[in-house]
Amino acid sequence: MAIARRRIGIDEGKAALAAWQEAAATPSDVPLSRSVTATAVRYTLEELTARAPGNSVEVRVPPFGVTQCVEGPRHTRGTPPNVIECDAATWLSLVTGRLTWADAVAAHRVAASGLRADLSAVLPL
Repeated sequence: MAIARRRIGIDEGKAALAAWQEAAATPSDVPLSRSVTATAVRYTLEELTARAPGNSVEVRVPPFGVTQCVEGPRHTRGTPPNVIECDAATWLSLVTGRLTWADAVAAHRVAASGLRADLSAVLPL
């Protein structure tokens, strides 16, 4: 299996994720910059692919990124059979452990369709 190519440097990604965690822990009237959020999301999507390589599940965090991960049948055309989609705050809460997969699904913060659309075994990162 090919190793996923990283576009976000590990140090840069970790710094963006740390900045997001700090901002989430201490709510402020000043929102975190869009570029920091985008970098944190893209870095964690790359990290997910590195830890759960494959092409059977598509994870979407609009408008920041999308990745395919988890071993299984490869999807090649049209809408993938296993899709997970959520907003950036939900995604980053999941990958940092601030939110559990079960709680996110129960609160309808994650749209998950397909038999393999469950990341509870790989989250938090």
